[in-house]
Formats: sequence, structure tokens, C-alpha cells
Amino acid sequence: MEFSLKQTIEILETTPFVIESYLLRLSKEWVENNEGKDTWSPYDVLGHLIHGEKTDWMVRINIILSESENKLFKSFDRFAQLKEEQNLPIEKIILEFKNLRKKNLAELASLHITERDLSRIGVHPELGEVSLQQLLATWAVHDLGHIAQISRVMAKQYVKEVGPWEAYLGILKK
Repeated sequence: MEFSLKQTIEILETTPFVIESYLLRLSKEWVENNEGKDTWSPYDVLGHLIHGEKTDWMVRINIILSESENKLFKSFDRFAQLKEEQNLPIEKIILEFKNLRKKNLAELASLHITERDLSRIGVHPELGEVSLQQLLATWAVHDLGHIAQISRVMAKQYVKEVGPWEAYLGILKK
């Protein structure tokens, strides 16, 4: 499948609703348990997504599209959510994510990105030159990866409980 801005936005628009429908009515145990030391719970993943909405995606898009000669991105703290308040109700952080994503997608639409814009370049502090198209594709795949991560973390809560069926459940083998 080739890159399509329209199809990328489909994923970006859908993610908040997937997460809301997935996590909103679950007990704290499902939302707050992780896979062990130095791993993230679904709550942590959602905090990470919120931090990205505030400090990463649109900031980098605007750097690429700016007229400035300096196209260097600031480093992104992938663990910043762990320094934030950890006792907010899941309903509150889901709503925050939905509102931030809605705002960012409205800003993205207002940029009227052209095919030519997609090839414009920014500079990632570790990866070097990256195009706007690559950044946008990464945003969508990043969402999908974290939705899969949430599923995996939750599935592993029952790794012992499934007994011998573990052999048939690939999600438990990672």
C-alpha cells in the first residue's frame, strides 16, 4: 500500500475512539497492570500518546513546513508520561487524548499539505533527514503499534489462566 495522506488521517482520527472503546469501562486492574519491571501499562501507553500530541507530531510537522533554515527536531522524551500525575481517572486522560488529537488534526488540515510538501525534510536528532511523508506515516504506525501493545499487555495478564491454550495464542509468546 502506498502512502496516502487521506488514509493516514483515517488511522489518526480513529485511534482515540479505539482506545476509548477499549479502555473506558475496564477495571483498574486491566488498565494499570503491565508486563513486569520497566514495562508500560495501558494507562502508561495512553500517557505516552498524550505527551506525543503535546510535544512531538505537530511540532515536527511545523518545523518541516517552516521557512526556517533550522530543521532540527528536539529530542522526544519517550518516558515523559512516567513523570506525570499517575492517579488521574482513565476517563479524564482518554478525554484529554481525544481533545488533543482533534485539535492536532484540525491544525493538520489547516496546513493544506500538498504532494510537494510531503517531500520536505526535517532533521531527526538520531535518524538524520526525514521527510514529512515519513513523519506522517510514522504517526499512524506509532498509533497502531501502541494499540497492539495495549492488547498484548492486557492479554499477558491471563498468561497463566489460559493453561495449555497458551500454545495457540501467539499474542502471549512475544
